[in-house]
Amino acid sequence: MEELENQFRYLVGGYYGVELMDSYPLKEFILKDIEDYIRNFIEINPISNFDYKEEALYIKDKISQKVKLQDALLVLNKIQGPMDLVLMVKKELKKYDHKS
Repeated sequence: MEELENQFRYLVGGYYGVELMDSYPLKEFILKDIEDYIRNFIEINPISNFDYKEEALYIKDKISQKVKLQDALLVLNKIQGPMDLVLMVKKELKKYDHKS
């Protein structure tokens, strides 16, 4: 059960990671694909006593941008997202490596 919860968390985190990529012109299409993937995941893997909406809001508000971008790479791999977006996310992540 916890594994499904963690999968849901990284899927949602990835959604918000892609949402951060304002310079990507087709962002809305990819977000729709990710949203559809998440809805399908929930339908196939229902988790009892788990508040999806509350968890998604927590991820949106409390999880760092770096983690969201890392999750975005996982999600883009899952949905076979465009390589140019993957490269943009990786480039954005490098900025966080230099801040440490």
